[in-house]
Order: sequence, then structure tokens, then C-alpha cells
Amino acid sequence: MSRGDAAPPFFPGFRMLDVEAGGVRFAGVIGGDGAPLLLLHGFPETHIAWRKVAPALARQHTVIIPDLPGYGASRPHAMTPRWTKRRVGAALVALMQTLGYARFALAGHDRGARAGYRLVLDHPGVVDRFASLAVIPTLDAMLAVDHRYAQKSYHWFLLAQPADLPERLLAAAPDAVIDRAFATMNAESDDVIEPAAREAYRAAFREPAVRHAMCEDYRAALDEDLAHDQADRAAGRKLDCPVLVLWPSSQEVAGRPSRVDIWKGWADDVTGGATTGGHLQPEDRPEEVSAALVPFFARESEARVPLQGSDV
Repeated sequence: MSRGDAAPPFFPGFRMLDVEAGGVRFAGVIGGDGAPLLLLHGFPETHIAWRKVAPALARQHTVIIPDLPGYGASRPHAMTPRWTKRRVGAALVALMQTLGYARFALAGHDRGARAGYRLVLDHPGVVDRFASLAVIPTLDAMLAVDHRYAQKSYHWFLLAQPADLPERLLAAAPDAVIDRAFATMNAESDDVIEPAAREAYRAAFREPAVRHAMCEDYRAALDEDLAHDQADRAAGRKLDCPVLVLWPSSQEVAGRPSRVDIWKGWADDVTGGATTGGHLQPEDRPEEVSAALVPFFARESEARVPLQGSDV
């Protein structure tokens, strides 16, 4: 159930989310009114990544914004087996069912988009519309890796190393690691991440359990998640809902296939376009992201009927 009489930090008018579902005690926020919309954040963030976009979406939707399992304050009851995107997706479906929603819309940024498309693939008929921000599917991303990508996105390969070497390295200077990540994502300016939000991200990253969960996330990406993508491609399995793809113009590479064309290999109904600015689109260019997401999700904004016996 949701809790909290006072508005949560960064989300005036919302309330705290505290729900046991799918082997996770989910933390985050919930607010607004209307058809359910699940928002998922990326690395190395928490649910507050959506603080600048959520108010616009909450005018037409009940917006549910959890920390991903292991990130922020969302605590899995056990870290084994590994929290693959498949397992994360199943837990998120359980979260939404516990809140009373059998069907919902979904937007994910970065790691949240990877968990999101896996959820759609594994749970046909559950998601009405899906928006992916900043990423292409893991299989396509790994097939396109070159030395420039490896240098800029070194964390993909560092965090995926066997435990517990990455955890030990991250523990030596957690603030330096997260600050470097944000700098690489063109998010050094306070206009992108204001001091209070930056400190909230640092505080989360200082937690050993959070850093371990992030490492497990990246280990899964190059192991089980990749295998799941390969199996789906071999089987011709596709997302069964309309897909909106948004990517930052800073990530465009001349001579590479367009993001829309890549996603058309995974879904029949794909539209999209570039935002200006850097990787952290919901924080860097919230007006552009809102301008794209609001009409996309408005097409499926009719109210959903809660499940029988739900406790919202």
C-alpha cells in the first residue's frame, strides 16, 4: 500500500510508496489520477530521476515510480538468484497487481528501459504502451560495441566482473565513481542535477547493498539478459504494444542504423525521435520528454478497472 501524510522529497503532491510484492519491499512514490503509468529509472539513479517529468504525467495518470529492486530504498528479500531483467520485470508486474492494476503503461530510462522491454516481452497483454529512453535492446547494444563505447561506458564491463572485485573498488571512492558517471552523461551542471538530488544519489550509492545490486544488474546484462534477448530474437518474439523511442542527440553516431529501425526489429509499431542534450533525458530535457510522453500515453489513458480485492 502507499503511505505517508507528508509529501515525499522532490515530489510535491505525491505520497510515499511502500509495497511488498514479488520478493521486494518496493520504495518510491505514487501520485496523480487516471490510468496507471509505471516509470522506471536508470543507473546510477533512483526514482527521483523522474521528479521533473512526473507532474506533467500525473495530470492524466496515476503515476507509480519505484526504485528498481536493490537500487535506492527498494530492498529484495534475497539477492539470489540474480536479479535479472526477467526477475525484475516479474516483480514489477507483482507490484502493479498488488496496487490493483492488471494492465498499465510503462516508460523506462536506461536500466529501467531494459527492465521495461523485458517485462513487455515476458508478460504479453499487460502493457498498453511502452516508451524507451536512451537505450536500444541489450543484444543490439553489445553487437555494436567498439573501443569508443567501451571507453565511455567502462562501467558496463567493470561492474560485470565477478564478485566481489567491483564492489571492493567502488567502496574505495563511491562519490568519485558516481560523479564520474554523471560527468560522462553530460550531467555536471546543477541545471541537470541540482545539489539536493545529487546528494540523494550519492547517499544511495554509499550503501554497500545498493552498489552490490548495481553490479549484479550489470553481471546479468552480459549473461542471462543477453541470453534471453538472443532466445527471443531466434524465436521472432516481439513487444505486443506500441513503442515510443526517445534518444539523446549526443548519442547519435554517423553511419549507424537509426534507433527507430533497431527497435522495429523488436516491435511492429515504433515511433520516436531525438531530444537535445545528454543521456539523462528526464533530468536534462524534461520539457522535451514530457512533450513526447504526454500525448503518447494519452492515447491509452482510459481508466483501468482495479483487480478484485486490491488494496490501493
